[in-house]
Amino acid sequence: MVKGNVDSFESMGLLDGPGVRFVVFLQGCPLRCAYCHNPEMWNAKEIKMTFTPKQLVDKIKRYRIYFKNHGGVTMSGGEPLMQEEFVTEVFKLCKKEGIHTCLDTSGFGEASDELLKYTDLILLDVKELDADKYEDLVAQKIDKFYKFVEKCQKKRKKLWIRQVILPNYNDNKESVLKLKAFVDKLKYVEKVELLPYHSMAESKYKKLGIKYRLEGLPEMNKKKCKNLEKYLRA
Repeated sequence: MVKGNVDSFESMGLLDGPGVRFVVFLQGCPLRCAYCHNPEMWNAKEIKMTFTPKQLVDKIKRYRIYFKNHGGVTMSGGEPLMQEEFVTEVFKLCKKEGIHTCLDTSGFGEASDELLKYTDLILLDVKELDADKYEDLVAQKIDKFYKFVEKCQKKRKKLWIRQVILPNYNDNKESVLKLKAFVDKLKYVEKVELLPYHSMAESKYKKLGIKYRLEGLPEMNKKKCKNLEKYLRA
């Protein structure tokens, strides 16, 4: 039986989909985003907690009182597509229980028809839309991202689009209009969010002995980030 490698949980998440969410952070990620705030989840082979799909859903159900009226389960990471088979089986069981399912992903990985069938909503983290800049930012090629987006469109999956805004990188009109042009070509997009960069994870890198690529970069001004959203409505 398939088992999932889990890093941690958040029992009352408010930022990972509609309503109150039970958020499962899965271990493993193929990207190395310059601003990643969970470097402790990169190593897919590091075993932290393991669950069968049933064991995990049984745990989730214990918190159902908090999300039964408006909320559900969000599988996050790391990158949940690295454990695609496990996520599929968890979502299957969730749907049998009438629990709303959300996939929080960078879109880097394979998503089977079966997984998407049991996924109610996708939180799509747009890292970068230019191929060269994408590779520089996350140390992978962009092809898988666009293939994932194409498949979501074919399967008519609801999308929430999110992008982290970095000072002196994409905190400008041109970059936000590029995101808008990308979104305008898509269907089934329910929401677009700009997320201000923060440096809270910098201490994690020091503890893990990993060089932080954005060391010294100031945090994104939240007001400026909010003001940039006007270009999404242009």
